[in-house]
Amino acid sequence: MDKSRLKATPFNVADYLESVEDMALYLKIAIEESAEDPAAVPRALGDIARSQNMSELARRVGMSRDGLYKALSAEGNPTWNTILKVTTALGLRFELRPVA
Repeated sequence: MDKSRLKATPFNVADYLESVEDMALYLKIAIEESAEDPAAVPRALGDIARSQNMSELARRVGMSRDGLYKALSAEGNPTWNTILKVTTALGLRFELRPVA
């Protein structure tokens, strides 16, 4: 096999988030990682948002498409209110449970 002809494409998790269950599991993992990486949750929400119709999601959240992209970008710093609006618009919600 001639390896010089192999072409790699970048991995994009948004291509694999096909169901609400996939999105919920991905966000759960991001929450677990957020203790060491505070940007994990907004980044995961950005990935999830990109797996959906961004224009429709922005409309349901009450933001412009560009504003939503910016808030959920690597450089973004979304408010808790924005995070809650996005998760609700995606059909997700946060639940807290006691740590045993």
